[in-house]
Amino acid sequence: MEKSAGTKPQELLFPKPVFHNKIWGGRYLHDTYGYDIPDGDVGECWAISAHPNGDCTIEGGSFDGKSLSWLWEHERELFGGAKGDRFPLLIKILDARQNLSVQVHPGDAYAAKHENGSLGKRECWYVLDCKPGATIVVGQRAKDREQFARMVEEGRWDDLLYSVPIKPGDFFMIEPGTIHAIQAGTVVLETQQSSDVTYRVYDYDRVQADGTRRELHIPQTLDVVDFDLPLPKSGDVTAPEKDGVTILGTCPNFEVERVRVAPGAPRRVPQTHDFMCVSVVHGKGGKVTSGAGSWELELGSHFVAPAGSGDLTFEGQMELIVSWPEG
Repeated sequence: MEKSAGTKPQELLFPKPVFHNKIWGGRYLHDTYGYDIPDGDVGECWAISAHPNGDCTIEGGSFDGKSLSWLWEHERELFGGAKGDRFPLLIKILDARQNLSVQVHPGDAYAAKHENGSLGKRECWYVLDCKPGATIVVGQRAKDREQFARMVEEGRWDDLLYSVPIKPGDFFMIEPGTIHAIQAGTVVLETQQSSDVTYRVYDYDRVQADGTRRELHIPQTLDVVDFDLPLPKSGDVTAPEKDGVTILGTCPNFEVERVRVAPGAPRRVPQTHDFMCVSVVHGKGGKVTSGAGSWELELGSHFVAPAGSGDLTFEGQMELIVSWPEG
């Protein structure tokens, strides 16, 4: 969505990430990205979020100190014609030092009915780093609800769960109803609907610091598993790269691109959307220039380009993940 003639360009918005300790997390977010994270095992960086469980605050500029949810409610022109009663996207970096639980997310209709009006959770993963030989769970082999329930009851996880090998640069679209789990030694950037609804199927019988085990959600899982989803053979990105830009995935809720910027070759990214979420996931960084000014970027920088920011020009050495809402 382009700004009207004569309108002052809107500044880029730089949220302060929110971090979450997780039983499966580690210290990668500090060691690699330099984030100031809490003590202990940290699994999630909520980099761009207006969700109540991690509402980011804007740092710098005209909206310094304002939360992203406040901007969505009170400065809606920043987000063009984006619809809905809440900021629709949530951008995370996940550090899986250990296996995440085997889980599934509901779609919008089920979540709205059973989870206090929540959105469903369609998401996607871009693999940033992983140990040699790493795999990821992206499906299941049961043919129907009864077979799934029986295999869970019998603990036949190797027979039930479908995994594929992964490497940095792989991409997976995780539809609602997909049984999935990020495995140990993997770091991903996750683009998702703004939802925190997860149904846990299996958690490896792990015990938390307080001596309890995390809750499982077998009845809800049986309600939402989609037995007709195809099983991906790999996470290979097959879309062509054109002028440094590769379309990674498109779905009813968002589109995701990878943008590569090389030294001495500025990269222009048109702003024709209601807003864009931008994350610097690899490289040394550089700077971004819009109609409202220029900002320095480094590895781990994240920002929102409002509807009226104008086109973006990137200089430096970096790889970006760029997303925007659809629908």
